[in-house]
Amino acid sequence: MDNAITSLTAETKSMRLDIAGFQSRVSGLEQHVETVEGHVTTFQDRDQELLYLHSKLIVLEDRSHRDTVHFFGFPERMEGTDTHPFLREVLPKITDLTFDPPLKFQRAHRLGPKRLDKATRPRPIIACLLRHTQTRQLLQGAQAHGPFRMEGYEMPMTADFSKETSDRRKVFLALRPRLRQLELKYRLFEPARITKKWCV
Repeated sequence: MDNAITSLTAETKSMRLDIAGFQSRVSGLEQHVETVEGHVTTFQDRDQELLYLHSKLIVLEDRSHRDTVHFFGFPERMEGTDTHPFLREVLPKITDLTFDPPLKFQRAHRLGPKRLDKATRPRPIIACLLRHTQTRQLLQGAQAHGPFRMEGYEMPMTADFSKETSDRRKVFLALRPRLRQLELKYRLFEPARITKKWCV
């Protein structure tokens, strides 16, 4: 009887030691879980912060492009050796707009490598105007008039945007036929703010 009690007591002590060991391991695991949860919360906060900063960078990039205009349709080499005087002379003629003072550009050039094949589509010209008011005058004229023409060529022009904004605009532009079917008025503001209202 004494041997049985002694054996049971020893087993009980062993179980208590095992339980204490398990409790210690569980406490350690709980601490690790709390640490991981803290890191996850921090990462989530950082993700939100990064998304906010990314959206701000897109806005800043769009603002830095707001005086840049893409001109399409000008045949290759029409501008000669200097794009600045070419645009300064030809834009008032094809747009029938008066620019006072005369147009000035921070930079203007063709995009992409030279194309020797005349059958290929001409490279666009990208130009950054010196005065924002003249940029707006050009783009508003193009929006009101539609593609300008010169010597039988269409000369559309568009504002310049960041890649993210351009991608969003493409998605929106694809929806325009559906909006017209629903008789919804819409307008796209720069950089990519959309407003709409029901037609009366």
